[in-house]
Amino acid sequence: MFKTIKNAFKTPDVRKRLIYTFILIVVFRLGCYISVPGVDSIALEEAMGNTQGFAQLIDIISGGAFSRFSVFAMSVSPYITASIVIQLLAMIIPSLERLTKEGGERGRQKINRYTKILTIVLALVEGIGIYLSYKSTGIFVDDSFLTGALVVGGLLAGTSLLMWLGEQITSKGIGNGISLLIFIGIISRLPSLVSTLWGLIMTADGFSTTGLLISIGIIIGALVLVTGVVFVQQAERRIPVQYSKKVVGRKMVGAQSTHIPLKLAMAGVMPVIFASSFMTFPAMIIQMFVPDIATKTGFLAGLYNFSIATSTSNVGIGYTIANAIVYLLLIVGFTFFYTFATFNPAEVSNNIKKNGGFIPGIRAGKPTTEYLSSVISKLTWFGGLFLAIIAIIPMLIRFLPEGLGNIAFGGTSILIVVGVALETVQQLESQLAMRHYKGFLEK
Repeated sequence: MFKTIKNAFKTPDVRKRLIYTFILIVVFRLGCYISVPGVDSIALEEAMGNTQGFAQLIDIISGGAFSRFSVFAMSVSPYITASIVIQLLAMIIPSLERLTKEGGERGRQKINRYTKILTIVLALVEGIGIYLSYKSTGIFVDDSFLTGALVVGGLLAGTSLLMWLGEQITSKGIGNGISLLIFIGIISRLPSLVSTLWGLIMTADGFSTTGLLISIGIIIGALVLVTGVVFVQQAERRIPVQYSKKVVGRKMVGAQSTHIPLKLAMAGVMPVIFASSFMTFPAMIIQMFVPDIATKTGFLAGLYNFSIATSTSNVGIGYTIANAIVYLLLIVGFTFFYTFATFNPAEVSNNIKKNGGFIPGIRAGKPTTEYLSSVISKLTWFGGLFLAIIAIIPMLIRFLPEGLGNIAFGGTSILIVVGVALETVQQLESQLAMRHYKGFLEK
């Protein structure tokens, strides 16, 4: 592996991509420490000492940028939400569906433009909501319109810059830019996690054997989760395909045997990211209009507590269980949506038939489509439920020991971190494979 990394830096093109990606990541991390104009840093430290609800979720994804009220406080959450909306609209609006499926490169550019426009709109709305929500906390220097415009403008500019950074990493760097920014934001919280585990071991009363055992159990559990995620992300079902002899020009091409690789988690970690954003969206909207909703009761307060249960244990186990059930259904639903959006059984079946191929034991045409659909459905059920269970277990475990608030989002974080890491390694692997270097997977 180290030899492969060394070879990567020896290759000019790959080295430029790695350095470019690293520079943009540094820019992202520096931006997480630049506060928006008009913020009182002393009042901010007091108000943000214990972020909760959707604020805690955004803070984890943004790498602590939200608790510092930096220009990157909203992270890429508006972009994720815009992507969800555009892809859902593509299912019900024929013109968008045609752009997605038949538009080619031009269609993708138009869809990308629509996503950017919607991202700016959502970022503006979310920025105004955040300003109104924290206006009463006294973290701003004054309540004037100019201060509000500076705060909202700073947040909007930060999200726009993040969107640009993500696109630049995707096109000129290594890996998926948006996913990589989320990945960096999450792993930047590792020192806080280590501090939490150390606090369990060394308490105010001295060394704690119970805390040591809990910490060891958490570490072992994390390793088991990582191993399971890697196994599911890498596992695949291979569908054999046989091609008969055919004439190409003046030559007779012999029969060939190949396979269609179908992954267990074909959608990757995007269903988890989308489901997390979807679950916390109601809390964000409610807090925009009712800043003190946490102190109130009634339907809106119940909906708010239900929505933030994904990222905090302060709402009670009842809300957490209800949230976990809906969270599971959303992850499975988004997994099916993404899988069938990226893999069309009918299209694959037609391509196999056109090229004179067939799946052994399955007739070409409609039977092949039905067979592929059946296999994909079974794999997607397994992959979706696995992702959902991994994301939900830590939500319930955090009720057991006291003082594990920083590990509240652990399952989803592990899924995102491992998934993005594997995707990035695979892209680097493909870059090296094109230059005849041995890959990471070879010993």
